[in-house]
Amino acid sequence: MRIREPAEPAKNLHKRLRAGRLRDAGRPSRGGPVTSTETAPRSAEEHTELKRAIGPKLLLLFIIGDILGTGVYALTGQVAGEVGGAAWLPFLVAFVVATITAFSYLELVTKYPQAAGAALYVHKAFGIHIVTFLVMFVVMSSGITSASAASVAFASNFAAAFGIEPGVGVSLGVALVFMLLILAVNLRGVAEGVGLNVVFTLIELSGLLLVLLLGSVAIFAGNADFSRVVLFEGPEDKSFLLAVTTATSLAFFAMVGFEDSVNMAEETHQPSKVFPRTLLTGLTLAAIIYVLVSIVAVAVVPVGELAKSATPLTTVVEQAVPGFPIAALLPFISMFAVANSALINMMMASRLIYGMARQAVLPPVLGRVLPRRRTPYAAIAFTTALAVVLITVLSLGADDPIVGLLGGTTSLLLLSVFAVVNVVVLVLRRDAVDHEHFRTPTALPLVGVVSCVLLVLPWTSGRDVEQYGIAGALLALGLVLWALTVVLNRATRGTPRREPADVR
Repeated sequence: MRIREPAEPAKNLHKRLRAGRLRDAGRPSRGGPVTSTETAPRSAEEHTELKRAIGPKLLLLFIIGDILGTGVYALTGQVAGEVGGAAWLPFLVAFVVATITAFSYLELVTKYPQAAGAALYVHKAFGIHIVTFLVMFVVMSSGITSASAASVAFASNFAAAFGIEPGVGVSLGVALVFMLLILAVNLRGVAEGVGLNVVFTLIELSGLLLVLLLGSVAIFAGNADFSRVVLFEGPEDKSFLLAVTTATSLAFFAMVGFEDSVNMAEETHQPSKVFPRTLLTGLTLAAIIYVLVSIVAVAVVPVGELAKSATPLTTVVEQAVPGFPIAALLPFISMFAVANSALINMMMASRLIYGMARQAVLPPVLGRVLPRRRTPYAAIAFTTALAVVLITVLSLGADDPIVGLLGGTTSLLLLSVFAVVNVVVLVLRRDAVDHEHFRTPTALPLVGVVSCVLLVLPWTSGRDVEQYGIAGALLALGLVLWALTVVLNRATRGTPRREPADVR
């Protein structure tokens, strides 16, 4: 879950941006259109710490709930399509890469136990606004691509749940209606707390446990073929290594989300002590679940059939216990899981756009809010429009499965950010703090940089070229908007800035 109660001050990075607080107190900022906040007086609110109300158990559920979602529900079949029955291997490799980067996040979050994120760490390391902006816009773009993938997955599960014959027109129509519903909820304002996240986590987890339970029934009944689990069947035009990295680039979409837990640091009891153990435990539990689900899936369903399914886990349950009534629940659980992912990602994306507009690094029109609801309607409309365009264009023109294409783009964007974070943790080693904190072995960030870059580059990751096209188009749009804002800021220099509104 990425967005929490927005009425509380400085809840996460976009809240800090909104209030004009993105600065490194000990380091002057260089470049970029944002200069007014560098010398702004601090308000009493900035000295107010958030209530530390989160213990290890709630934090663990938050992390697991943030990782579980669209990836494993929608992409297990496509991962199997790249490597055959060894579908568990890419999930395991993705876990290793994510864990290495998690060590870098652990050093940063225990060193700076604030509601922050990658963009704030980058700003502390380099102090260059355009670099900070690019990192923020990439994170925002990953939210849009992730939500778009979730909407298409929702349409597939909707068709399966209600027995509708899937087709381009039906899938596109349901996905767009679903996105408009997300728009309506987002405009109304949704306060997501840790307690609600516990409920979300338990429901999403129940679907995966259902797959494992019913799959185990089939296995013990002798209706599964475990020989497929160790059988590698990659595409003929790819080597073993390239097929694994291609599948890992896709499977990584299922492992993202853990990095959002850094936004909880300011509200966690003894974060320097609690975070390392809890984050690594959450990642490990999620990886175990994913590996077990992928093993059960390929043992129960032939790889070819699994790879063609838009709802792979539903297919697993249907074949594991044909006619069993509880199997009909999985499409609805899957719908809930992907709907939750879409809503949270769209909330995150719209609030980041709003924060950047309020910081004068995007056109000010994107910072407008509804008078009564106090929700950032302009930013919500902008991010929803981007998602609608992505879904429509890809539905009508893409040759590859759309969920895989958008999921791969999401992992591409976030792996790029992770590579930067692994560099930042080494740069900030020279910044001493007055409290004990976790320190990752120096070799791990170096390995993290290399592994993330290998999963980003086209000739080592085996990614579809369309993923780079989508990511490049989003980034180009961000740079155009940023350049336009620079021009507008110069034209209106000297005009008093409006105080930011409270956003829900």
